[in-house]
Amino acid sequence: MGENLTTMYIPPKHIVSAATIVLNEDNELLLIKGPKRGWEMPGGQVEEGESLRAAAIRETKEESGTVIADLTFCGIFQNVQRSICNMLFLAKPVGGKLTTSPESLEVGFYPLEKALEMVTVSNFRQRIE
Repeated sequence: MGENLTTMYIPPKHIVSAATIVLNEDNELLLIKGPKRGWEMPGGQVEEGESLRAAAIRETKEESGTVIADLTFCGIFQNVQRSICNMLFLAKPVGGKLTTSPESLEVGFYPLEKALEMVTVSNFRQRIE
């Protein structure tokens, strides 16, 4: 029993993100056009020490200029290949001004049917449906 097998522990590397389905009074959906993936809902990585809700609020404001409230948890979506768990919230716009950012080349509210046509990444479209 002279063998000493030491195994180095490598912690799992998962990404936790939060995104929002933001619907205005006309039942139009807020979309941003990202430089890499095209049209999608606002969202992004949860920062260390940040709550899921706070991340959803922050990412929506950063990427679209929209202030949101009345968040309702909708579900968890997992991308196994990329080790991403995304928390999805439904929210209402309550302020701010539509603004682009380095993460959003275009921003706007669109009727649901049009929004579904604009979003080309299938797992993003699934979340809207």
